[in-house]
Amino acid sequence: MRPPGDASTRMWLKTHNSVAWLFAGLLWVAPAPPARGAVAPPMAGVIAGLVTDTAGIPQMGATVLLYNRQDRLYEKGLTNERGEFTFAGLAPDLYSIRVTLASFVPAVKSRILVQPGIRSFFSVSLATLFSSIQLVRPGSAEQPAVMTDEWKWVLRTASSTRPVLRLLPGRRPDLGQEEHTAIFSDTRGVVNLAAGGSGPEPGMGSSDLGTAFALATSLFGKNALQFSGNLGSGSQSGMPSAAFRTSFSRSNNPDGPQVAVTMRQLFLPGRLAEGLTAGNSSLPAMRSLSVSFDQHQRLTDNLSLQYGFAMDSVSFLERLNYFSPYARLTYDLGENGTVEFVYTSGNARPDLAVANSPAELDAQAGTELQRDLGALGMFPRVSMRDGRTQVQRGDDFEMTYSRKIGSRTYSLGAYHESVTNAALTVAAPQGLYGGTDLLPDLLSGYSVFNGGDYQTNGYTAAVTQFLGDHLSATLMYGSIGALTLSGQELASASPDDLRSMIRASRANTATARVTATSPWTGTHMIASYQWTDRPMASPGVLYSTQVMRPEPGLNLYFRQPIPGLSILPWRMEVTADLRNLLAQGYLPLSTANGRRVLLMQTPRAFRGGLSFIF
Repeated sequence: MRPPGDASTRMWLKTHNSVAWLFAGLLWVAPAPPARGAVAPPMAGVIAGLVTDTAGIPQMGATVLLYNRQDRLYEKGLTNERGEFTFAGLAPDLYSIRVTLASFVPAVKSRILVQPGIRSFFSVSLATLFSSIQLVRPGSAEQPAVMTDEWKWVLRTASSTRPVLRLLPGRRPDLGQEEHTAIFSDTRGVVNLAAGGSGPEPGMGSSDLGTAFALATSLFGKNALQFSGNLGSGSQSGMPSAAFRTSFSRSNNPDGPQVAVTMRQLFLPGRLAEGLTAGNSSLPAMRSLSVSFDQHQRLTDNLSLQYGFAMDSVSFLERLNYFSPYARLTYDLGENGTVEFVYTSGNARPDLAVANSPAELDAQAGTELQRDLGALGMFPRVSMRDGRTQVQRGDDFEMTYSRKIGSRTYSLGAYHESVTNAALTVAAPQGLYGGTDLLPDLLSGYSVFNGGDYQTNGYTAAVTQFLGDHLSATLMYGSIGALTLSGQELASASPDDLRSMIRASRANTATARVTATSPWTGTHMIASYQWTDRPMASPGVLYSTQVMRPEPGLNLYFRQPIPGLSILPWRMEVTADLRNLLAQGYLPLSTANGRRVLLMQTPRAFRGGLSFIF
């Protein structure tokens, strides 16, 4: 047989190439055989909605937060140009959503039941006075039916139904995310004008320095950048003060790491500077630099870990450097509740006590910007002992169990706390202890005394009853550690004599708290009262990370939105914070020469402010 010629050769190659391409095409379009033993995933639910203003105009760029049954952030999204948002692929369970947008009051909807194969559609109406979220029933005039009952039955019973994902060339599978080309987007901010006295927060010193501001923006739609500052003067010293904080995180990954840098500076009054610097005319300042790292990681479907640390440097007459780690392990038992194990060391972390639930976020003016502003005034608790500067530090182990049954939430907690260089608030006459062991508080009109070291144990039990979406009541009982005095008269003028009288003991407490929001005026109020069987010289659990914890005496908090004009680019709120109105927890002492000294659990304080949110 002769080999084919040139013409026949080209025809032979062309025929074989066509067969090869046809075979490759059949392989491309043919479905892949199912894996052995593979089972189709169950049908998931969907939460979708439309965000508009009171005039019905769709709002683009509104932030929509989705929370799970434990009121922890599950997913985050933004409304598109039509004001729509969608959370797909949700496992059947109870969820909550919260919608925020600059110049509008946040809208919250709790206890949303997601069912398999069902698409729940919500109409969100944002207003400058009061916002609302309403469920739109399928088939109504506002929202057409998503699927008929017959189709729902087919989808639920069809075992061959599989989700299909089509990837276009050059595109990444960013599900539920929109492409952002602008450098800065979703920019929002707040400006606070605060006034009034300052009282120490648990484990930290708190100060309203004056005018505070916070600004948050998104870089290329993927990175969240926040910058906040506090400028003014100490409420009692009148000396210039400043604090700045910058934080960075990935906006498309709410569980990703967050890095923050905080710098604070507070000058001393002239009379105090002369006493501490032996007549030196230069005014010393207390400066602190803190670099923190926070990370949230889900280990399994039911187990999550939140951890981080802070590296602090405090300069006050001398420099002190220390490391403050923390870790929170959460195990979700489903309908049986949640168990948490928490460890904190070094500085107190009041920010960990901020809940992620929509109700608690709304109680704190609704945005993470407010939490940044609160962190600005948190100075380390500094005291002096034998003429040397000391910083209060602690180690705390906590274990809590919580469970939600119907409209009630039950919680149990136990803790062990160890505190070194406890900084106690004291009202003492000027010149006591020669200024070496009694430091005038830079943030209030009182003084700070180094109470030494102590250890305490305790437990708490609480129940919260939700009475609708706008009212809740909580009752708490606890047997907690406390500092008491072994006598009422100082035998000598030595500070060691006062330290020897401070004893660690236990106290029984009962706390009642009511949280309410008016659906007509938007007024938000939190009122709490704590009863104790004995006066205490410390605020109970200094390093607690729980949302609900005992606060001494009678406390009131109000937040009132102010109706504004639609032409203004911001909305306004007035806040008032009244702490320990009945001045409870004061322990009296008398010196040998008849002078009086008071150790305080929490000084009575009045604070108020005006906020501009845009």
